[in-house]
Formats: sequence, C-alpha cells, structure tokens
Amino acid sequence: MDWEVLAHGYGLAEAPTVDADGSLLFSDVLGGGIHRIDATGRVTTVVPKRRGVGGIAIHAGGGFVCSGRDLLHVRANAEPRTVLHVDGVAGWNDLCTDAAGRVYAGALRFAVFDPDAEVVPGELWRVGSGDEPAVLFGDVVHANGVACTPDGGTVYLSDTRAQHVIVFDVARGARRDIDLSALGHPDGMALDEEGAVWVALVAGGIARLTPAGDVDRRIEPPSAFTTSLCFDGRDLYVTTGGHTHDPELRGCVLRTTVDVAGAPVAAARV
Repeated sequence: MDWEVLAHGYGLAEAPTVDADGSLLFSDVLGGGIHRIDATGRVTTVVPKRRGVGGIAIHAGGGFVCSGRDLLHVRANAEPRTVLHVDGVAGWNDLCTDAAGRVYAGALRFAVFDPDAEVVPGELWRVGSGDEPAVLFGDVVHANGVACTPDGGTVYLSDTRAQHVIVFDVARGARRDIDLSALGHPDGMALDEEGAVWVALVAGGIARLTPAGDVDRRIEPPSAFTTSLCFDGRDLYVTTGGHTHDPELRGCVLRTTVDVAGAPVAAARV
C-alpha cells in the first residue's frame, strides 16, 4: 500500500474533513489551530491557536462546525457562532452529522491530557436546528471518534480509555459495546459505503469493523500513532500524533487509496 505524506510537524493532528471544494481541513489538538490543505498541496491556517479541536463538520451555510471548549460555527468574515455550550463540560471531542444535518458530539467531563485529573465519564449529545440539545447516552469514559449511518438510525462512538466501540440503536435506545482491547485504543472513525466502520487505533493502525462488529481488515500506516481518518471517494486520509522518531511522520496527514469508497457525509444544519 502506497502512502503520501501531505503535511507533518504537528503536535497531534486530528479531525480530517473534506471541504466542499475538495480541500482537506484538519486540526492540531495540542499545538492549536485548524489548517487546510488545498489541491496544490499548500497548507494554510484557517483558525489560529484554537486547541482541543477533535472534530470538524462542514456546514451547509458555509464554513464549518468545530469542537473545543464549545461547539462553534466558524465562517469567513463573520464572528464564530456558538452551536452548543453545556455547563460542566470540559471540552467537546469528535463530532459527526446525519442526513438531517444534526450534529452528534462527544462531551469530555475531565481534562483527558492531565494524568492527575479525576476521571469523570461523559456523554454523547445531539443537537439539531430547532431541537433542544439532548443526551443520547452517557457512561462514556473518554468520548472520541463518532460516526452516524446516513439515516441516523445507528451511531458509533469510540470510548478510548475503555477500549470499546459503542453501537447505539437510536430508535430502540439500545446500546452494545464492542471490546477492542485485543487491538488497541479506538480513536477517530469513518463509515464506508458498505456500512463498515474504519477505526483508527492509537498505536495500532486501522481496523475495519463489519456491521456485525467483526474485524475483517487491518491497515498499518507508516506512522505509529494513528488518531483519525476520513474518506474522499476511495482516497483515505489519516492523521497521526507526534509519537515517532521520524520527523516527516511526526504529527502528519497521510493519504492512500483503498478498494471501497466512504459513505456520504452530510453537511451540518444547526
């Protein structure tokens, strides 16, 4: 498998998201900022300094929704608009959308990068235009990657510290947890067109989970610390952390091509 390094040198690259113009947005959780890679490969900073951005979703009205201390709608030449603020939430991590444009985001209730912080489980929230924000489920130690089927019927969420992928049936309000402790710590994720979930595993590469929850494929990117991924057709973009001795693979954005395309991703409408 051939891999192309598109950008490198970041503290913790995360949240890869394909914009409407085909460019790629990504964040640096530790170093701060949201960045863009255009069709020529040029990297520019779209939002400087903002730290803790674990998720980005393109907005139907222009710009994008990003996480951090609050969920914000960021547009060019406009003041950021707060989409969701919840008292007691230390930060919001990854997020995704459904076909109606509702946003699903994982709430962190403690400082996950502080080894001395008391662990307080968080929740998965949903917010939509005209709807009151709602908790879909709680008891999530470290909410991370999240993906939603196009019809909004099933939501997948990585609980990194518990080493589980949570599968939530929205209509039934039923939850089941897939134990990935034999593989690693799940992080960012994306659905493909066949309904399988591609999960970035911290220090464990990428695993593809079938709808039944079975692992049918493993991929090993050249960087050892895999944080997240997204599709653009059959192109697969992968972000990594800075935990490597090779400077060109430290905190980088990678691209390869796989044999299945990603599922459609709807724009946010909140």
